[in-house]
Amino acid sequence: MRNISDVIEGYLRQVIELSERDHIEIKRSEVAEKFQCVPSQINYVINTRFTVDRGYLVESKRGGGGYIRIKRIRLHQKSDVIAEVIERLEHGATQIMAEDIVFRLLDEEIISKREAKLILSAIDRGTLLLPLPTRDEIRARILIAMLFTIKYQTNT
Repeated sequence: MRNISDVIEGYLRQVIELSERDHIEIKRSEVAEKFQCVPSQINYVINTRFTVDRGYLVESKRGGGGYIRIKRIRLHQKSDVIAEVIERLEHGATQIMAEDIVFRLLDEEIISKREAKLILSAIDRGTLLLPLPTRDEIRARILIAMLFTIKYQTNT
């Protein structure tokens, strides 16, 4: 059974996909009311599931007429996505950041489910039994090496 965060994420993704604009604007309280949860649950979903590493930009305006704007970042070519991700990995990658990147690559159909599972297994903290910050640096290097291979394959 899916938890409420998964349901809210699915709903927001569907609204984004069906939108005729390049973004959606939502009111946190209205979405919370729709799913009968507290507004902080909506914040949690947006802050953890709609990150730059997953391919989204989020803006918010506070106050009575406030809104949250979620914009899907769509680059024209897969190689552009990979290049952007590699640039973000230059200073290391936390476990969560790396997972978000893999989910984005999967979502944008740059990698398959099987490739995602292999990558996640290779970069998992249980596999990289090293102290921080070395672990984050090694994780980033592994991801970069894999992404260069994927980028080369998509350009052939």
